[in-house]
Amino acid sequence: MTYEDLRLVFEKELNDFYSLNEIKSLFYYTLNGILQIPKITILSNPHNQIDKNNSQTILNILKGLKKKIPIQYLIGWAPFYGLELDVNPSVLIPRPETEELVEWVIKDNKGKKLRILDVCTGSGCIALALKKNLPKCSVSALDVSEGALETAAHNAEKLGIEIELMEEDALSLSEGLNAADFDVIVSNPPYIKNAEKHQVQENVLMYEPHMALFVPDKDPLKFYEAIAGFAKGNKHITLYFEIQEDRAKSLSDLLKKMGFTDIVVCKDMNGKDRMLKCIYIC
Repeated sequence: MTYEDLRLVFEKELNDFYSLNEIKSLFYYTLNGILQIPKITILSNPHNQIDKNNSQTILNILKGLKKKIPIQYLIGWAPFYGLELDVNPSVLIPRPETEELVEWVIKDNKGKKLRILDVCTGSGCIALALKKNLPKCSVSALDVSEGALETAAHNAEKLGIEIELMEEDALSLSEGLNAADFDVIVSNPPYIKNAEKHQVQENVLMYEPHMALFVPDKDPLKFYEAIAGFAKGNKHITLYFEIQEDRAKSLSDLLKKMGFTDIVVCKDMNGKDRMLKCIYIC
């Protein structure tokens, strides 16, 4: 079976499930993930043969795509800030917006020797990218999910990046940690209201962990408030958050009331308010 043969099979089999552009993206993503070849190679050599084992693996992935299983779970890994992270249904698939949050933290703290805490680490994407690019810093990461921590530990070992992992609940951090042990806290916590589930992509809703996505309708800022409340146990600490675009003002107001200053909201590549930074000085 050639690259071109597989492309035609993808278009035929997935026609009822995805748009043509989505099918093409899934095709190139799959071949890159399994064969480690870039799109330009596929386009330049459409009649190259794929061996039987790899062809069967790709056809099995095709079956999963027809069930709307995210391609990253089917391949088993996802790229994030230059890293190749293993992912599975126990963790969220890393998003480009989170890469922008990491970029902000790195830009602000390049060359510094700090103690960083990543809250709700999932796959470990934020913590591992920060440690890789801020080698002088010590990086700790926590999650309440045992499956997420196992995935993060596996990624750390695979990449040879040393971080500390802890099983802790973001809503009760002070019970197991001391805020004075950290200079920076970074978090991409759950922030989508249950009432907003209808706005979430079908494959995300079906397969990604709901505990890492959704919050009660009446208390959508509960994780931010808990993390900020914990951070106030330090005399001087900086927080970086990924946020829901329509909640930038309400979160800013909450943090201001809690005594945080220098609150900055940053837009993502799409011009949406998706990141926030603030400082607490006692």
